[in-house]
Amino acid sequence: MIDLIYAAGLSFIISIIIGPFIIKWFTKLEFGQNIREVGPESHLKKSGIPTMGGVIIILAILISTLFFARPSLEIVLSLFVMVGYGILGLLDDSIKIIANRSLGLRAWQKIVGQVLIALVIGVVAITKLQLGTEIIIPYILETIDLGYLFIPFVILVVIGTSNAVNLTDGLDGLAAGVTIIVAITYAYMIFKFGDHNLAIFATSIAGACLGFSWFNSHPAQVFMGDTGSLALGGAIAALSILTRTELFLFIIGGVYVIEALSVMIQVGYYRLTNGKRIFKMSPVHHHFELDGWEESKVVVRFWILAIILSLVGLLGLYNLG
Repeated sequence: MIDLIYAAGLSFIISIIIGPFIIKWFTKLEFGQNIREVGPESHLKKSGIPTMGGVIIILAILISTLFFARPSLEIVLSLFVMVGYGILGLLDDSIKIIANRSLGLRAWQKIVGQVLIALVIGVVAITKLQLGTEIIIPYILETIDLGYLFIPFVILVVIGTSNAVNLTDGLDGLAAGVTIIVAITYAYMIFKFGDHNLAIFATSIAGACLGFSWFNSHPAQVFMGDTGSLALGGAIAALSILTRTELFLFIIGGVYVIEALSVMIQVGYYRLTNGKRIFKMSPVHHHFELDGWEESKVVVRFWILAIILSLVGLLGLYNLG
């Protein structure tokens, strides 16, 4: 148990130590964020703030996990997904900076990369780890065998989670703060299942995000960019797949789900009604901003919602019937 705290502490310390150097380096290289003109006006002043700060998070998680966790295929897979998605995000962020635009990789390029990485964890989970094709249903704690649908389901979970975290990363401290809560919840849940190794990975995620929040809190000195958000989404998704708790993630990571659904609903309604909108802007955190909420108030209230959803998700560990 003490290793879990040490892992979180080490990743936090690494983030705090390397953060200023990476921020200074990115600032010198002019790796600044390009802000969409269609976004809230208050965000225009964030243009030029260093992005790709997810490098801080990834390095902290890598070092802490490798230092405290025992070598295992589960750890290798988790780090593979995290780093793989982080590299995709890094390419995306780099293109945005080099081309001086708010869009990086083409949608199809990003999807192809995400599918291939997700496919690896799905196939290895079945063939090497022999986890089977069953997933646990929260609350009733029964399992459902997906059979041949398991691989497509894994791909959907990994891609969906990584992109949902990416959508959540729109306000100072929002994605990092929510991910701290989700990672701590998963650490407890995984430890409860008896997997000490993966719990170390989870607390390393929490510690790295906590350290990154020191620099990303409002007003942010650095943004995690797609580098960080895609990597974190991949890491959290890997935890759920390797513990067969994908349906728990739907609850515990409910803030991610809400953010993603708000975009899907907005786009769908816009197309069906020839230009009408349900939200003032999506993802939904921007709706509240445009409704008059201060950015910091939106962030804290979403953190509160994340805590509530995590507690609700944890209840799913116990057979309430």
